[in-house]
Parts: sequence; structure tokens; C-alpha cells
Amino acid sequence: MILVENLKKSFGSHQVLDDVNFEIQAGESVVIIGRSGGGKSVLLKHLIGLLKPDSGSVKVSGENIVPMNERELLRIRHRFGMLFQGAALFDSMTVAENVGFAFRRDPSISEKEIAQRVAEVLDMVDLPGVENKKPSELSGGMRKRVGLARAIIYRPEIVLYDEPTTGLDPIVSDSIDQLILRVRDRLNVTTVVVTHDMRSTRRVGQRILMLHDQKIYATGTPEEIFNSRDPIVKRFVEGVSDPKELYF
Repeated sequence: MILVENLKKSFGSHQVLDDVNFEIQAGESVVIIGRSGGGKSVLLKHLIGLLKPDSGSVKVSGENIVPMNERELLRIRHRFGMLFQGAALFDSMTVAENVGFAFRRDPSISEKEIAQRVAEVLDMVDLPGVENKKPSELSGGMRKRVGLARAIIYRPEIVLYDEPTTGLDPIVSDSIDQLILRVRDRLNVTTVVVTHDMRSTRRVGQRILMLHDQKIYATGTPEEIFNSRDPIVKRFVEGVSDPKELYF
């Protein structure tokens, strides 16, 4: 479904990604972990063409999206849904207007059909009946759910999540993780989650990629990553700042 080869990206003199390589199979749930500021979100934005690499390729079902123009990318992006880190809702719009935003520029879809689709996805994310509320009336977890509803209303093949549990308490975080799994199973989507939340990583990842020192440093199942004896992997998953505190 997604193949990344020899990807490099710098911002000025600061190199963020250096020769990154990995692939994601259709229907798979992959979690990308790594330290804050290590390039996880930058990598995620390359998968949907929001950023262009300095070199390398990003292939979606065999098509390299790197040389595509905006018109060509629009076709590819219809296959994606994305939940941004802060949900990225329009404060001045209601929940219904946020969720059905893109449909309102499509004259082939009636207001009645938009309303039905909005109600359907809000029910899927356990927020029935909130169509007329504003984002300011919602909790952080509810805003995340609205952002997810907007991401899946187009019935995408791939859903990208950028730090979906950041700023949420453990109970709400667990509910978001369960929702990610439910969306994956009900819609049969490929799931890519960027996070540094280890509890979330265990719950939603079928495979984990660890970004470290601008490269994919380690990859494996949750069991392999969490039981790794590699000092760099072990320090990260156990949250240990001093290598002297590691226990093998």
C-alpha cells in the first residue's frame, strides 16, 4: 500500500530524515515511534504529499507521489483520511459543518445526503447528536473524535493519525485507541499512527517502526520492540533518561 525509499528531508541546515526506508501493507496497523522533535510528524506529512522530500520516493499503490503536482495529489489524497495532532477544527463552524466541510463544495451531493453522512460517522465515533455544537463546547477527547469523523467521512483506504492521544488522560486515551481499532476493522483501512505514547503503541500497533537519528532504527511487532535488548530501543520504550538505570 505504501512504500518509502531513500527518503531525505532537511529544513535549511537541519537534517530531519536521512535515507528512510519502510513499507506498509494494505490493512496493516503501523505505529511510528520516536522522540519528540525527531521527525515523526514530518515523515507522516510526506505520506500524503503535504511535504516534498529533498530526495527519495513515496509510493502509494505503486504510484510515486513525489513528482506529482497539486491536481494529481488531490486524486491520491482522496484515498487518505488524516487526524491532525490538535484535531484542526474550524472554531467558527459547528460540528456538522466541520465534518462535512469538503462536501459542501460538491454540487452533486445534496444537503440531505451530507447530513446523513455526517450523522453516520458521528455515530461511529460515539458522538451522536452533537451536530450543532461548536468545538469550544467539546472536551479534548470529543474534539479528537470529531476530527476523526471528518477524516473518515470520505471512506478512505488509509487513515493517518498524528499524536492522537496527546494531552488526553489515560481513560480518554484508551477510548481513542479503541476507536482507532474500530475504524480499522469496520472500514478495513490501513492505519498509520505517529505517537510517543507507549500504552497506545501497545494497543493499536501490529508493527512498530522506531525513528531514531533520522532513520528507521528498529522495526518489529510490539512484543519484539518492547522486549528488545537494544539499549536505544529499551531506553525509549521504558522512558529511561540515564542508560545506567537500564535493567536487562
